[in-house]
Amino acid sequence: MHLAYPTVVAALLFSVGVYGVLARRNAILVLMSVELMLNAVNLNLVTFDVWYRDRLHGGQVLTLFTIVIAAAEVGLGLAVVLLVFRNRQMIDVDRLRALSEDAEAVEDAEAAPRPAGRVSDGGEGTPEPAPEREEAAP
Repeated sequence: MHLAYPTVVAALLFSVGVYGVLARRNAILVLMSVELMLNAVNLNLVTFDVWYRDRLHGGQVLTLFTIVIAAAEVGLGLAVVLLVFRNRQMIDVDRLRALSEDAEAVEDAEAAPRPAGRVSDGGEGTPEPAPEREEAAP
């Protein structure tokens, strides 16, 4: 087997993945492009493992680790995409610049008075007193 064929295919896969990350607006297509790039890396790892005839098969072991990391990345990425879609009703990556929905709404929420007696942001205000127990007479 020639070393050039799988490395050229891996380079093409990686290039398509980079183009997908840079040019796409849909978050799911961006995640798919990242998967293409990871698969190109896996192809190179297995190719060089076979080429060097490694007795411990280090390239194949690293490929398995990469597959596990890719599965975790897909799970977390899709969870984030679903949460963004629930909150914003869109998954356009270019329009998701800020974490808050509206900068004015955040400023209004910060300026609004907080009710006394409730701990809200790390200790501001006074905590509510615990209700006292009434002991029943025997």
